[in-house]
Amino acid sequence: MRADVKLRASAIAVAPLAMLAGWFKALRVAQKKRASIMHAHWVIPGGVIGAAAAGSIPLVISLHGSDVFVAERHAAARTAARAAFGRASWVTACSEDLRLRAARIGADTDRSTVIPYGVDSNLFKPDVAERRRGRERLGIGDNVPLIFAVGRLVKKKGFEYLIDAAAILKLQHANIRVVIAGDGDLDAALRVRARAAGVEENVLFLGVVPHHEVPMLLAAADVAAAPSVHDDHGNVDGLPNTVMEIMASGTPLVATHAGGIGAIATDRRTARLVAEHDARALAAAIADLLREPSSATVIGTQARDLVCRKHSWEQVAQNFEAVYERC
Repeated sequence: MRADVKLRASAIAVAPLAMLAGWFKALRVAQKKRASIMHAHWVIPGGVIGAAAAGSIPLVISLHGSDVFVAERHAAARTAARAAFGRASWVTACSEDLRLRAARIGADTDRSTVIPYGVDSNLFKPDVAERRRGRERLGIGDNVPLIFAVGRLVKKKGFEYLIDAAAILKLQHANIRVVIAGDGDLDAALRVRARAAGVEENVLFLGVVPHHEVPMLLAAADVAAAPSVHDDHGNVDGLPNTVMEIMASGTPLVATHAGGIGAIATDRRTARLVAEHDARALAAAIADLLREPSSATVIGTQARDLVCRKHSWEQVAQNFEAVYERC
């Protein structure tokens, strides 16, 4: 997709061949391994491919967000998704919002459930040594307020509001640093926005960062932000993986209620949650956490405890196994 709002013409052009190749490979693997379940991720295109390849075995479709958005926006994709849902024995979604949107397309609510994806709490965790190493890599001193965010540079991530919040925070913390990791179609526009807001020196764009380095950068941060929004086209993340990773890291989270975030994080207990599209509220929540480090530590600790207890990959695996048993 282009900026997560419209399909690229090249993707549309190769879709028939890609679907045919996917169907053929899935069918061969299922037959060779004598599969008893076909599990497809993303209803478009994975669910459609799975429905064609599953034959007589049960089909489980797991939703992520943009797949449902594509089906909502494009008639052909909606028809294909509805057919896949009709074939599915069960549908899982990473948020209740996504489950209900899928139901409006054709998923059976009696054969669907919410399973948020998990996080590796052994990889994402508080670590003093990693905090020091991360700040050394970024060239940021330990006494400098550091806000970290990671994700694709697309509208639904809401990074423009974080940049605007940085301009507000700079009035209180002249040396503040906002570090954004990721790449995407809005890279140039976000850099221009930072320059126009007078925070070009305060906002650092890292570009693509290997996933194994993200735990170090989260450990280095005083606050992590996930300012997700419904974009102008209505697209929104189901539940950003970064939210779970931030919470596991014990780094205090500031986020919005967008998508499934509010179902996982609780305001003033495991995160600070603010309204979408509100840079001032975002800045105020970050400022509160910087001003009250003891409260920030409590929020981070409670968030980590929650994801370790309820959202480990072991727990997610058990939830999916329960779905397989139902099928």
